[in-house]
Amino acid sequence: MDYILETHGLTKVYGQKTAVNNVDLHIREGQIYGLIGRNGAGKTTIMRMISGLATPTRGEYSLFGKTGPEMRKELRNVGVLIEDPGIFPRLSAYENLKIKCIAMGIRPEGYVEEMLKTVGLERTDRKKPSSSYSLGMRQRLGIGLALVGEPKLIVLDEPINGLDPQGIAEVRETLARLRDQKGITMMISSHILDELSKLADVYGIIHEGSLIDEFTVEQLHARSEQYVKIRTDNDEAAVRALAGMGLRSVFYEHGTIRVTERLDETAAMAKAIVDAGVGLREMYVNVLSLEDYFLRMTGGNYNG
Repeated sequence: MDYILETHGLTKVYGQKTAVNNVDLHIREGQIYGLIGRNGAGKTTIMRMISGLATPTRGEYSLFGKTGPEMRKELRNVGVLIEDPGIFPRLSAYENLKIKCIAMGIRPEGYVEEMLKTVGLERTDRKKPSSSYSLGMRQRLGIGLALVGEPKLIVLDEPINGLDPQGIAEVRETLARLRDQKGITMMISSHILDELSKLADVYGIIHEGSLIDEFTVEQLHARSEQYVKIRTDNDEAAVRALAGMGLRSVFYEHGTIRVTERLDETAAMAKAIVDAGVGLREMYVNVLSLEDYFLRMTGGNYNG
């Protein structure tokens, strides 16, 4: 089986508005798939359709190589956290998970305790209501609820939205651990592209309801226009020093020097600049970021 999830012409129309238009997605087993796009681009609608929470207007999708009625049976192997976690605020993490287990007919000894450990909530007071938890703790509890039943695929819509830096780190580490230790496949949407880039293996860009690009991390790097970025206290002298090394592709504009050749010789470039009596303030190899690429593909400012 090539893909654990694949969509074909997936489309959703509400009245006169096409929210999702002819989308073909491809997710392999064990991958973390990052779905990115502005607010209203169609990310949540796509996630709702592949989770069985909304019916496509046109098109279809397959789960674990199955379509139609057989595919519907596979939805039990999909865990979902879309929008806010569906938790009982007066109950603790332990009690919320236990209720979900009972509802799904899961009653093995120690299962709830193991799930709490999986999402890093094993030390939480069993009687402390979840309404008193931090946002990061509630998000981890939501992920735990999505994991009940040992799904092969989990769908997470903005799991780090609104979290502080510590909460973001906690959720990111939890998701990485689930991938690395349990081999769980994930689809994650997030408007915090820098954080998503630390997790995802492959990305899909949704723009105005359409999938305009799908690429792996390796493909993103291959498309990157890399160059050495340099800032000094005397740029003209620095440019002369670099020219003295025989470098031909040296450009200077807006207070920044760019060198687009011999990128593995940064140490020699730094030495030439310093030997010329120039103060070196900054030097690094610039690589196209996920956000840079997103902006290039969609244009305009990114507002999530």
